[in-house]
Amino acid sequence: MKVAISGAGVAGAAVAHWLYRTGHTPTLIERAPKFRTGGYMIDFWGVGYQVAKRMGIEDRIRTAGYQIERLRSVGSNGEVKADMDVNVLRRIIGDDFTSLPRGDLAAAIYASIEDNVETIFGDGIATIDQDSDGVHLTFEQSPPRDFDLVVGADGLHSNVRRLIFGPDRNFEHYLGCKVAACVVDGYRPRDDLSYVLYNTPGRQVGRFALRGDRTMFLFIFRAEHDDTDESPKAQLRNEFGDAGWECRDILATLDDIDDLYFDVVSQIRMDGWSRGRIALIGDAAGCISLLGGEGTGLAITEAYVLAGELQRADGDHRRAFDAYQALLHPFIESKQAGAARFIGFFAARTRFGLWFRNLALRTMNFGPLATLIAGNVRDDIELPDYGI
Repeated sequence: MKVAISGAGVAGAAVAHWLYRTGHTPTLIERAPKFRTGGYMIDFWGVGYQVAKRMGIEDRIRTAGYQIERLRSVGSNGEVKADMDVNVLRRIIGDDFTSLPRGDLAAAIYASIEDNVETIFGDGIATIDQDSDGVHLTFEQSPPRDFDLVVGADGLHSNVRRLIFGPDRNFEHYLGCKVAACVVDGYRPRDDLSYVLYNTPGRQVGRFALRGDRTMFLFIFRAEHDDTDESPKAQLRNEFGDAGWECRDILATLDDIDDLYFDVVSQIRMDGWSRGRIALIGDAAGCISLLGGEGTGLAITEAYVLAGELQRADGDHRRAFDAYQALLHPFIESKQAGAARFIGFFAARTRFGLWFRNLALRTMNFGPLATLIAGNVRDDIELPDYGI
């Protein structure tokens, strides 16, 4: 079948990989003028990592990734409040664990298909009309085209979801925070292979040293979900300008940054992930939130299951879509519940909350206590073997 895929990020590239591998003809449609790399740092493990192994891209991911050694919480003068050995997590979930920029994970997947799969950059879907025979798409720039199926892999603010299922407000559940991320050159100090975070009540900024003398910053702060007229940079300066630690120096680097990621922290909750010949995957279908820690792995898993069920159903898209949702919807709901409980780790509301969070980080260095959280990081799902 000819399958249009809106979005060339992790989810889109992954489903294109599996659809091509199972004999279909996928076409990726991406609004950005070129493939995006970089982005905020993610931890990659679990069922998504197992799918990546089946894709044959583990070496690429390992090369792009970082084996983080420490998670360190500091005070306003740089004093260490808590210092956790990340090997504790590896003992819980195994060695199939790495950290890397989200866009670099997408690039590792895309490299496996870029010579075989058509990608339309700098364009988006304008309208979707489906009937019993197929789907007719019009584009913002390109001429209209016909496909057999459409997959919305276009993220939290999915265009395909909006066109087929309705406005974002029907499905978005805001978790009370906003987030920003950027990468700068030449920042000092550097703490290699350590994620350093600083909190005041309701706010967190973290930094991580990347290769090539670059540093990634991640900002999280509690805020109302409103359409303020302030620019993202102005919001960050208002929130962190008087926060202490290195915040003034970090904010000063924003003057030279053009590529600033800025968004709300929300979940997408839907009863159904498909309608007719259109299906959703990744954040478009069931975003657990950026702070959930496993969204990319879940997106890769959804891509594998969707393509596998199409293969198993011999192209009967209705049967395949139903099986895909039946297998993964309860799993995603459980991950969303866990992610919502985790907000306090990033943006504790009170000083007592910060003290308790730091205490929890310190106790994580003791194996027996660390295993108590295993249920929050392990993936209790059996990955199907579709023979693909």
